[in-house]
Amino acid sequence: RALDNIFVERLWRSVKYEDVYIKGYASLPELLLGLSAYFAFYNSERPHQSLGYLTPDAVYQSGTGGGAKIVDRFAKAESKLGPRQTAAVEGGRTT
Repeated sequence: RALDNIFVERLWRSVKYEDVYIKGYASLPELLLGLSAYFAFYNSERPHQSLGYLTPDAVYQSGTGGGAKIVDRFAKAESKLGPRQTAAVEGGRTT
C-alpha cells in the first residue's frame, strides 16, 4: 500500500541518524549487534510522538493501537492453515 512506505522511510531515517551514522560500525557482526540493541531501545524505551509519546511496546501491550489484536488474529488464522497455505502466507515455497 502507498502509505506503508511513509512509515518505513521514517523508521529507516531514525535508524540511520540515531544509530548507524553515529556509531559507524566497522564490521557486519558489530552492525548486527548494534541494530539489535537499537531496535530493542526503539520499541521499548524510545517514546514516539505519533503514539502520544508512548513506546511501541506500550501501545502494543495495551491493544489500543490494534497491534496486539492484529497479531493475535493472524496467529489464530495461521493455526488453521495447512503447510502449503502457511508457506504461501510466509512467502515461501513447499516442495
